[in-house]
Amino acid sequence: MRKQKGFTLIELLVVIAIIGLLSTLAVVSLNSARQKSRDSKRVADVKQVQTALELYFQDQNLYPVDAGGSALGAAATICLDNTGFTTAALCGADPYMGLVPAAPTPPAGNAYTYTSADGSSYSITFTLEGATGGLGAGAHTASPAGIQ
Repeated sequence: MRKQKGFTLIELLVVIAIIGLLSTLAVVSLNSARQKSRDSKRVADVKQVQTALELYFQDQNLYPVDAGGSALGAAATICLDNTGFTTAALCGADPYMGLVPAAPTPPAGNAYTYTSADGSSYSITFTLEGATGGLGAGAHTASPAGIQ
């Protein structure tokens, strides 16, 4: 009798099933890490904008007025200078924030929206995909009082 070398069909199917299971687990955990990364970036971006707005307030004694609410960082062309939020091409020599960040996607349509009716206060609305830094998933508002 000759002894055959190689793997049986059952052994190959078991190995393929194990590899498939491990790759599925890796993809699921990678997606979770991506979501947490996007949410952390959203919170960090809003905090940076808040810092720039406080610097603006110290010099101008009011926040930039925008009663209608505008999307910050739209097409990565907005900066914050002594005239308020403006396109990067018109940004002054010493901006408070050279380039206002845009919200990461997904989800589609996610944006940072700035509103200030009279310049005495402001609100920045943004949405988180999951719980991050003590904030739950969903819509949140940043104001001079903090993030809620």
